[in-house]
Amino acid sequence: MRVGLTGGVGSGKSTVSAILAELGAVVIDADVLAREVVERGTPGLEQVVAAFGSELLTADGDLDRPRMGALVFGDPAKRRLLESIVHPLVFERYAALEAAAGPDDLVVHDIPLLAESGRAGRAGEEGGFDAVVVVDVPDEIRIERVVRDRGWTRADAESRIAAQATREQRLAVATHVVDNSGTLDELRARVEAVHAELTAS
Repeated sequence: MRVGLTGGVGSGKSTVSAILAELGAVVIDADVLAREVVERGTPGLEQVVAAFGSELLTADGDLDRPRMGALVFGDPAKRRLLESIVHPLVFERYAALEAAAGPDDLVVHDIPLLAESGRAGRAGEEGGFDAVVVVDVPDEIRIERVVRDRGWTRADAESRIAAQATREQRLAVATHVVDNSGTLDELRARVEAVHAELTAS
């Protein structure tokens, strides 16, 4: 059972991912893999440096992620170039992790930009999923959370949210919606209910 999990910045998707892992799902996290494939000493980091220059490295030889983010965030061409390096490497890791999962495992692909990527296709389609779980929160609550929890300015939060899919676009690809506008206990109960549905099917 291949499940796509997504949600915008500040939605609590990482918390949902962690709860699903506690419940026994095999969670494959796109953000974690995207960091792994450009760690020091990897071919991925060599390709990034070849494309963007060694000034994107820290003194220790690691990728300076904030500087990289600042470089590509406002420049679609540079962002596409970075994605053309990182995405194929991430998909290779995906395939290896998925192949290692057991036949009865619930495999959850944690993909922040699932709605944007067009990869939320149905089972049987190339890259399609058996189900798509969307963590849904009103934008105003998401803004409040990232300002409070990450120290962002309101303007930063609004620009990041504006750069992602709209709430409606995410809900349009959902087979299961997890409302995370309440408490952690309420969220856990909702995730447990969705997990029970997914593992029963």
